[in-house]
Amino acid sequence: MRRSVQLFLFVLLLASLAWAGPAVDYTITLASPREHLVHVRMHLLAMSGEQRVQLPVWNALYQVRDFAQNVRGVHARSPQGSELPIEKLDKSTWRIPGAPHGSDVEYDVYLDQPGPFGAQLNSEHAFLNLAMLLMYSTEGRKWPVTVSFLEIPSGWRIATALARSSPKSRSSFSAPNYDRLVDSPVEIGALREASFEQDGAVYRIAIHANPADYNQEALVSTVRKIVGAAVGWMNDRPFAEYLFIYHFPHLPGGGGMEHAYSTAIDVSAERLADDPDYFAQVTAHEFFHLWNVKRIRPATLEPVDYTRENYTRALWFCEGVTTTASTLMLVRAGLMNERAFLAELEQEIRALELRPARHLQSAEEASLDAWLEKYPQYRLPVRSISYYNKGEVLGFLLDLEMRRASNGSKSLRDLFRWMNENYARRERYFNDSDGVREAAEVLTGSDFRPFFRAYVAGVQELPYDEELATVGLKLQRTNRISATTGFESVRNFDSAPVVVSVVEGSDAAKAGLTAGDSILEVNGRQAAAEVEEMLAGKQPGDNIKLRLQGRSGVRDVKIKLGARREQDFKIVDLDNVTPAQRARRAAWLASEPEPAAAAADK
Repeated sequence: MRRSVQLFLFVLLLASLAWAGPAVDYTITLASPREHLVHVRMHLLAMSGEQRVQLPVWNALYQVRDFAQNVRGVHARSPQGSELPIEKLDKSTWRIPGAPHGSDVEYDVYLDQPGPFGAQLNSEHAFLNLAMLLMYSTEGRKWPVTVSFLEIPSGWRIATALARSSPKSRSSFSAPNYDRLVDSPVEIGALREASFEQDGAVYRIAIHANPADYNQEALVSTVRKIVGAAVGWMNDRPFAEYLFIYHFPHLPGGGGMEHAYSTAIDVSAERLADDPDYFAQVTAHEFFHLWNVKRIRPATLEPVDYTRENYTRALWFCEGVTTTASTLMLVRAGLMNERAFLAELEQEIRALELRPARHLQSAEEASLDAWLEKYPQYRLPVRSISYYNKGEVLGFLLDLEMRRASNGSKSLRDLFRWMNENYARRERYFNDSDGVREAAEVLTGSDFRPFFRAYVAGVQELPYDEELATVGLKLQRTNRISATTGFESVRNFDSAPVVVSVVEGSDAAKAGLTAGDSILEVNGRQAAAEVEEMLAGKQPGDNIKLRLQGRSGVRDVKIKLGARREQDFKIVDLDNVTPAQRARRAAWLASEPEPAAAAADK
């Protein structure tokens, strides 16, 4: 009889847990689009002790941005609607002393930061990075969650990689835990959507933009080629469905943010028209992140600490070598030819060589210092290098060195496949740069410690000619007189370029440019890229027009470009290219082993 009662009570407990539903249930009300306000209700189940809830200070983008700055009016209620005491402990943490029957935490959030790194609600759409508005229980990041959206304007639809709570649900979604929830951005609006099936998966595309600013058929065709090349390159597809969210705004800035089952990408309408290749480049980069960084992941980024920085020495690999791989995939997809491929490498070499800080800061140190990139002075060429930039160059050189060490049988593609098999698929994390080095050594049977010590952890000059010679190429250096603006400016992801310093006596100084001025337009075009990129092809003595925003408001200035002597870089054939070098170059561009090496492996 006693055992029967115990069994009955156990079944009753299971039934009550099932009836209770998810441990955390969120509702997001698009309450005031014109005021950019959403209302959040976070329902927590009963707990015997106190409850603590917290809002992340950062997420995905390696910058602490203190999302709590936009939170208003936090309060707690019991399930019956009575007010509960709630105490703020620090800038992003609140404590509910006692809620034995559960609680509802409610608050408003101001959202008006566009782009893939922000969250925005206005009369046109809502784009939500959920970590910017949803708190979590400090004890319950692993609890299952649901999120529902209320007061959606007529005609708006929802695009997200989250699973629907039920087959018939249109506005309620679920996730196994908080981390998965906030790794799934949400676009809500009058979207244009497309989808296609390929290699056993469904790819969805959701676009919020003026239809006059893009060719949807051409964009879908490009995406189809990229995903096909990437899945083939990795020989892996860790998803059944994947979502691309695109915005093409008439605003400066742009870029993309990777997620496990989706990506959000902004390309300004002006840049999309002027530089259509950029769309393919950023799409390929963000898509490849679903392997590198989202699944092939350094141990130093786990577990994610939403309250402080997660420091890692491996961003040169996570970001920079992702660009290396995605560039190789663009060649494989037929979206980039050999000359364009080499021009990409030339551009990255030039960008690195023009930064004096390359003598002082290693790729690993730049990775550690990623958290300083939001500060304009840090981004000056004399202060820092970019782990994106040097990492991409290192990726090309590592690919060539692996081919040299293995007589053409192993490459960067093999390295990623090996790391995917031994880390991602086994739910293990690699040991920063040492993990990458060990993978190269296992595959080639060679010692890569000198390479990593000198070029990844160290600041020795990179071995361009030594590595390029293996594929019949060399780096040609020439001196040239180039145009200079007379000022230094930097961009922080999705913002307009900001003037950091002005050369005394320059035309820019005479025109009144000062540190802190934002550059809104260059020659009538929105400043959606670095100023130097927008002035490519200009000569000393040319006049340019700038629209600036500073302490005195918006103003237009006209300056004459000055002159400076600098090195230029071009990758050209060696004087006498051997058949073996040509064969290795062809294999390099195709991301394949050399035919002779492949035959020997068989």
